[in-house]
Amino acid sequence: MPELIAILRGITPPEVVDVARVLVEEGIDAIEVPLNSPDPFTSIARLADAVGDTVPVGAGTVLTTDEVVRARDAGAGIVVSPNTDPDVIEETVRLGLRSYPGVATPSEAFTALAAGAHRLKIFPAGAVGVAGLRAWRAVLPAGTALLPVGGVDASDIADWLAAGAAGAGLGTCLYRPGDTAVQVRDRARTLVAATR
Repeated sequence: MPELIAILRGITPPEVVDVARVLVEEGIDAIEVPLNSPDPFTSIARLADAVGDTVPVGAGTVLTTDEVVRARDAGAGIVVSPNTDPDVIEETVRLGLRSYPGVATPSEAFTALAAGAHRLKIFPAGAVGVAGLRAWRAVLPAGTALLPVGGVDASDIADWLAAGAAGAGLGTCLYRPGDTAVQVRDRARTLVAATR
C-alpha cells in the first residue's frame, strides 16, 4: 500500500488534533507539520500525544540539525526536508528518526541515500514529472522509496503510483490554513480512493 503523508502547512495548535483525527480515520498514513507553520513544535507535540500511537508524526521543512533535535524532543518520528543536507540526514538517523530529504536530481538522490536517508521526497514533483520518476528508478538502487511532493493531487496520484512511487506527500490538495476538519475529511476520502 502506498504511504500517504498529509502536509499540514500553516496549521495551528488549537486545530491540529481535530484535523489529524479525521485524516487517520480516512486512511492517511502519516501527518507532517512543516516548521514554517505557527508554533510548529507545539502542534507536533499535540499530534504525537493524540495520534502518535496510530500514525507516525513528522516535522517538515527541517533545515538544521538543531531543528532535528527539537523535532525529536517534540515527538516527531519522521524528519522531512525540502533539500538534501547530509548533516541533517545523518543527525536524523543518529537520533533514531526516519529521514525523508527532498531531492530534485539523481545526484541529490544518491547523496541522500549515502547519508542514510530512508525515503526520498521528490520535490518539486511537478518539475521532475512522472517520466522523470521512471527514469530515476532505472538508476537508483532497487527498493529505493520515492515520494513525490508538490503538485500531486487526486487527478494524478494514480499515475505517480503506477510509475513506481512509494506514496506521496499531500499538501494544499488536502489542507489549506483555516480549513475545517469536515473539509479535510472530504478531500482525504477522495485522495485515498484515488490510490486504491
